Amino acid sequence: MQGVISVHHNSSRARRLLTAAGLATAALAASLPAGTASAQAPTSASASAPQPRTATPAEARTAAWLDAHPKETGSFFRDLPKGGDLHNHLSGAVRTEYLIKLAADDGLCIDATMTAVAPPCGNGTRPAADALTDGSFRQEIVRAWSMQDFPQGESGHDHFFATFGKFGAATSNRGKMLADVAGTAAAQNQTYLETMVSPASAGAKQLATDVGWDADLAALHRKLLAGGRLDQLVTTAKQEADTADAEFRDTADCATAAPGPACRITVRWVSQVSRNSAPERVFTQIALGLRLAERDQRFVAVNLVQPEDGEISVRDYRLHMRMLNYLHGRYPAAHITLHAGELVPGLVKPEDLTFHIDDAVRTGQAERIGHGVDLVHEDRWQRLARDMARRQIAVEVPLTSNAQILQVEGDEHPFPVYRKYGVPVVLSTDDPGVSRGDIGQEYRRAARTYGLGYAELKDLARASLEYSFLPGRSLWRSDPVRQGFRPVEECRTLESARCARFTDRNPKAGLELRQERSFRTFEARYAG
Repeated sequence: MQGVISVHHNSSRARRLLTAAGLATAALAASLPAGTASAQAPTSASASAPQPRTATPAEARTAAWLDAHPKETGSFFRDLPKGGDLHNHLSGAVRTEYLIKLAADDGLCIDATMTAVAPPCGNGTRPAADALTDGSFRQEIVRAWSMQDFPQGESGHDHFFATFGKFGAATSNRGKMLADVAGTAAAQNQTYLETMVSPASAGAKQLATDVGWDADLAALHRKLLAGGRLDQLVTTAKQEADTADAEFRDTADCATAAPGPACRITVRWVSQVSRNSAPERVFTQIALGLRLAERDQRFVAVNLVQPEDGEISVRDYRLHMRMLNYLHGRYPAAHITLHAGELVPGLVKPEDLTFHIDDAVRTGQAERIGHGVDLVHEDRWQRLARDMARRQIAVEVPLTSNAQILQVEGDEHPFPVYRKYGVPVVLSTDDPGVSRGDIGQEYRRAARTYGLGYAELKDLARASLEYSFLPGRSLWRSDPVRQGFRPVEECRTLESARCARFTDRNPKAGLELRQERSFRTFEARYAG
């Protein structure tokens, strides 16, 4: 597939994952609702699947063009209005070549392991700036910092997560990185981005160390608040955001007569939590992220990051969910989205595949789930899928990332199962800089792999804004994935004064209306 980086399968871990994925496929086929023969077959009524809808004439013409030109879809998937990206790690989303430039601008060095380190450049290191003129050196760095042609014998999982340590020193300019990522989003006809960063990271680590661990979560929270120290971190995080905003606007020329395309993107921050850390640090980062989201509208949620199969991640998983449950009660207005189920057999013990998604939803108060790959290994997973559909808990699906890290794709991926059960699905990029891809690649991959037509792609794009954490009411009536995207009463006529007043008051509805206008423009290209 064009633009998709190949995945090496020759390591022992990769062989274990592939064998496990084959077993998962068999389990999935045996566990689908009664009357469902395969992952592609029609669903049963008990699955509460989305109802088929009648295409408009413009949609039908666009769908006919797409069906008739399967090899001419490059511009189609680039220009398709794709709404938002809801699962995006800022440092992993930056184009690798731009990270190299940032490393050069900061005077960093590259050591023998292709890791960016602080100057001066001693024995065994080279200036990162050399990569700007030495193409061979640049390609060595690209391979080390991304999934492009990564070394034979190394698993995708291990190489993927190792990249962050290699380019980490080059990620100090948050605003410049955002300008690069938002520019790519704009080129892909997106309008919204929720991207993950670690606010006030050093201060949060120090506060956690000073306070230490206390199994009484209420007491631990009081210790963080004592002397206003947690609020000092909130202030620091706001100042970091101010600096990043100014750097972004300067880099993207937002204040000039010719602002860059990146300036059109609405951006919100998600505070990430290092789940493979000591429990006091995890708790401190969660508390900071939630408190920040209630006090600064630029921040909307928290998420746990780092490998879900890490030693501490596995050991403390249920403890982390209890932390989230407690702190959600203290900060109910802040949102929670969680990496959960980014696992396959062979990465963890069988029993650790049976509860992560369920616990994230029921205890961790997750409103969205990231990845959710191990769904069919969860205890009573059918009940879980029905509950997620009923509660409209969306799944953020980065298909390319799942293929590269977990070697799970095609019929082995639960993407069609979530859809059959009516669980909202939003396509996302995860770390497109590392993956060497973009959101258009995810839509193209979904269309080709699962036989999706234009109307289905359009509704996936709509869902990416519907399940965002933008404030205000939606343009759509409730449960649009299962009931159809039907405008609310105020916008029965989209281009009416009443609808304009409604969307002016509700930022989410405003971006959704903008997307509908983009769809009209896009579909008009295929009217002939």
